[in-house]
Amino acid sequence: RRSSDLSMRTDSDTTPVVRTILAIDENAQSLTFAGDIPEGAYVRLMKANFDRLIDGAEEAAKVSVTGSDGSVPELAILISCVGRKLVLKQMVEEEVEAVQTVIGEKPIITGFYSYGEIAPFMKEAKCELHNQTMTITTFSEN
Repeated sequence: RRSSDLSMRTDSDTTPVVRTILAIDENAQSLTFAGDIPEGAYVRLMKANFDRLIDGAEEAAKVSVTGSDGSVPELAILISCVGRKLVLKQMVEEEVEAVQTVIGEKPIITGFYSYGEIAPFMKEAKCELHNQTMTITTFSEN
């Protein structure tokens, strides 16, 4: 399994999103991606990095608890791209451990693997389809 994906921007000012390569058809000289790549989009070939994937999970955890009213989350739902699992292999538990380090021992952690995550990249941004990401939703009651 290859570990290359594309970073894609629709114009020079937008935040890039990742598109995973699903299939390569050498006869047709075509690639099939998870998600749209509009004509004229800016793309860049990427190579997966274990440490950056783990750091990304940790950063997602920090964002998931930022902006809350200060209450400790009681439940955390982790949705990780199956592409991350394919790249991380035996190290896949490390991304969950990185999340738990940030959100603490109290919350119940559950989750699943998906073939794409729909979420905003930054607060108040529009939702986009992402690949190779982990999205985290936390819940708490006051």
